[in-house]
Amino acid sequence: MSNSIESVSREHRLFPPSEQFIHHATISGMAAYEALCEEAALNYEGFWGRLARQHVLWREPFTQVLDESNAPFYKWFADGKLNVSWNCLDRNVDAGRGDKTAFIFEGDDGAVTQINYRDLLARVCKFANALRDQGIKKGDRVIIYLPLSIEGVVAMQACARIGAIHSVVFGGFSAKSLEERIIDAGAVAVVTADGQFRGGKILPLKATVDEGIALAGKKSTIRTVIVIQRTGAEIHMEHGRDQWWHHLEVGQSETCEPEWVDAEHPLFILYTSGSTGKPKGVQHSSGGYLLFARLTMLWTFDVKPDDVFWCTADIGWITGHTYVAYGPLVCGATTLIFEGVPTWPNAGRFWEMIDRHKVNTFYTAPTAIRALIKASETDPETHPRNYNLDSLRLLGTVGEPINPEAWIWYYTEVGRSRCPVVDTFWQTETGGHVITPLPGVTPLVPGSCTLPFPGVQVAVVDEAGHELEWGKGGSLVITRPWPAMIRTIWGDPERFRKSYFPDELGRNLYLAGDGAVRDSKTGYFTIMGRIDDVLNVSGHRLGTMEIESALVSNPLVAEAAVVGRPDDVTGEAICAFVVLKRSRPEGEDALSMANELRNWVAKEIGALAKPKDIRFGDNLPKTRSGKIMRRLLRSLAKGDEIAQDVSTLENPAILEQLKQTA
Repeated sequence: MSNSIESVSREHRLFPPSEQFIHHATISGMAAYEALCEEAALNYEGFWGRLARQHVLWREPFTQVLDESNAPFYKWFADGKLNVSWNCLDRNVDAGRGDKTAFIFEGDDGAVTQINYRDLLARVCKFANALRDQGIKKGDRVIIYLPLSIEGVVAMQACARIGAIHSVVFGGFSAKSLEERIIDAGAVAVVTADGQFRGGKILPLKATVDEGIALAGKKSTIRTVIVIQRTGAEIHMEHGRDQWWHHLEVGQSETCEPEWVDAEHPLFILYTSGSTGKPKGVQHSSGGYLLFARLTMLWTFDVKPDDVFWCTADIGWITGHTYVAYGPLVCGATTLIFEGVPTWPNAGRFWEMIDRHKVNTFYTAPTAIRALIKASETDPETHPRNYNLDSLRLLGTVGEPINPEAWIWYYTEVGRSRCPVVDTFWQTETGGHVITPLPGVTPLVPGSCTLPFPGVQVAVVDEAGHELEWGKGGSLVITRPWPAMIRTIWGDPERFRKSYFPDELGRNLYLAGDGAVRDSKTGYFTIMGRIDDVLNVSGHRLGTMEIESALVSNPLVAEAAVVGRPDDVTGEAICAFVVLKRSRPEGEDALSMANELRNWVAKEIGALAKPKDIRFGDNLPKTRSGKIMRRLLRSLAKGDEIAQDVSTLENPAILEQLKQTA
């Protein structure tokens, strides 16, 4: 990357918050935002210490806010003791909110279940006691491989209650992905279901767990597999290892004394793709993470006591952790959970649910928005204008930058030009929003995530870590530690340091891995895309190396290179360039081989990683030293004419072959 990246953004449309929204907002007006930022600038530790005492319930109060003695392995509130489940559940029941609805669950088939805070606490305690009966204790790792459901949140909260460290794996990931995570985490148990309903179909889960454990072989540390009976599908239950969830709960007490843990005790490990083949186990703390989850709910989403909050993310992603399983509960909110997909039985499903459940805050991915725009053009009956969305007062986007025209459609057609859109920038590693509009504060610009969250100090720098003037693009960094930040990569602290605090930046700057630019007049941030080899497909980060490794593991493939190209629906699409161990296929043979490889990748990693385009060549474009020229592949993937210098290319004729998509 050069010292400065040219920005091509020319978006200047401005949408200020209404006076009514400002009046009722938790953070009301720009002056209130600036006061918080000034407080943090003048007394950083005092700012975060005040908020931690105000918003988190401590069993034993902390005496030190931030320990920077072993940077970048920062510690927050380290000598304080707390329990996350106690903060999320007991505090609401004890405050008289036991009868308040915690979750509204809508199944794939439309069936609705509700649970209040008192009953949710009882369910969490019963399952926590069941986990303890299985010998699971503080510090043990538990894999959760479940559909988006109340039971998924119960399992996460139960782990937190006993001090076990959960690692949720998205239910669409493959047995191979499970195997890698089981081994890396050293997990002792898996919580799963017989299957899941999705888009009118039954998809297996338990069978995938069985295969993942088998693949791990002698490296597997799994002692117990706990299974929810969700679909009624016939499954194999291994005697002595596999237990039905409903059997384990029989006779369990509805009370469970929490395990009081240090604020730095790991709450969870969540695996995210890296630019090397091995996924990174992002480790988050208990105290700092919980504080940030609560503050972002209160300030970014301006959550009110009577709100119905709907984040559409699965619990297998960080968004589902922070804004389904933890943030809403620690604020005593009512949250909608949806098992299915937005396009089944038709593409009006989201709008119909908002109408029926009277959702106030709706938080989803730009990929979903773009898909629903296309669907409404094809089938006008599914257009949001056909539904009563008057209950909405706030919209949000997450997972990737949203293009301005999709933003405008979302704002006008879903929000009826009256709901602010909080375009939130954050990552698995940041734990919560780090750049985001505050709805009672920020005039909005489509496509811009606007200003840093109060207390988070962000900059755009060149390759040496020097801050760039506004208007010039560079690498996005966070210049000071913040409470919800990643603590380390599980089992690999050196990779953590090199990945996020590289020496070449010259000081302790957290490298987000995204390019960004600040508007020369407003100072608003706009994210310009990844600066490493990680693709952002439908809001999910997928490492190119992982996909390449999966392709090359096929016995017919000799070599593969993967790049991204812009896609109207998914943001980025995966384009794979493949060299086979036999002659290059053409015509129907190429189509058949491409489909075979897509299915292979789905089996190895998961359906999300299936390449959209596969192109076959006799070789890949390489320099004479053998380096693959990925810049040429990116141009080919986008359909651009090759304008770059190809004088160092060993085999220029290969470019014509690779223009053809199977």
